[in-house]
Amino acid sequence: MFQKQVMMRRVLYALVPIILLALWQYGLRFLLILLTSLVVGVLTEYLFKKKKGGKVSEAVLVSSVLFALSMPPAAPLWIVAIGIAFGVFMAKEVYGGFGRNVFNPAIAGRLFVYISFAGVLGASFFVPGGFGRNAGSAFGALDGMSTATPLALMRGGHRLPLLDYISGMRPGSSGESGTVLILAAAVYLVATKTAQWRLVVSTVLGGAVLSMVLWFSGIKQALPPEAMLAGSFLFVAVFMSTDPVTAPKKPAAQWAYGILIGITIVIIRSFSLFPEGTSFAILLGNSFASLFDRTVASRQAAKKSGTDSAKEVQK
Repeated sequence: MFQKQVMMRRVLYALVPIILLALWQYGLRFLLILLTSLVVGVLTEYLFKKKKGGKVSEAVLVSSVLFALSMPPAAPLWIVAIGIAFGVFMAKEVYGGFGRNVFNPAIAGRLFVYISFAGVLGASFFVPGGFGRNAGSAFGALDGMSTATPLALMRGGHRLPLLDYISGMRPGSSGESGTVLILAAAVYLVATKTAQWRLVVSTVLGGAVLSMVLWFSGIKQALPPEAMLAGSFLFVAVFMSTDPVTAPKKPAAQWAYGILIGITIVIIRSFSLFPEGTSFAILLGNSFASLFDRTVASRQAAKKSGTDSAKEVQK
């Protein structure tokens, strides 16, 4: 049924510890979100492939899992279903399927539901506290469990202990809080040549440098190093900016792409109405990826032409 894709399987392997952490934190609640995302995502792609007689790509499993992990743990299941269906349909299949899509499906779906249902999702965060303790019921959070996320606190210039960011015991999306596990996944993905290290490093570098510049300029909400640890910054840097389909292929273009994403995240977080800017930043980066590649290729061609002309003159 599925088209075998080794790289996509490696991404799924890297996501397993993060999934297990989310299950321990939110129990059945997250399991239902994950299953809903997987079923609807696979079904959406299957309906398209059925007409052409093709197989469902394993990439849709990655998109579905990433989308589930990007959702707040009390997100209604109908919103989860709408989001992943939109992402797979509008950001992937309408472009011709795997390898032809311009935008990351998981991010496109996430941004669609966050804009469409901002009020509902904004109240869907709650504090993790071990399996079943603070996860609410299977279909929603317990009354009074919603709480301010670290990003919301950062907007007011408030700091939390760094251990809260690292331990994962903080409110946020289901998969964004496992900092150690995300970093371990980055090492695995880079070591297996599944992810390009330049994309991860440049994304973090762009965000870190700008957050420090803003902080020393008196912008209270740009809190380094919290800006790198809060929200989904690391999760996006490791799993979204490294998407081999939507990211640039040329090394120089990859540096520009990652830096653009990191800078955009910090700018949106610091100056816009949205406390989290990762989704917008990834889609902006996706829009420029092809341009970056073409620009680098053109400069390389021009440089080679100039070198060849100089050699002809010397002859």
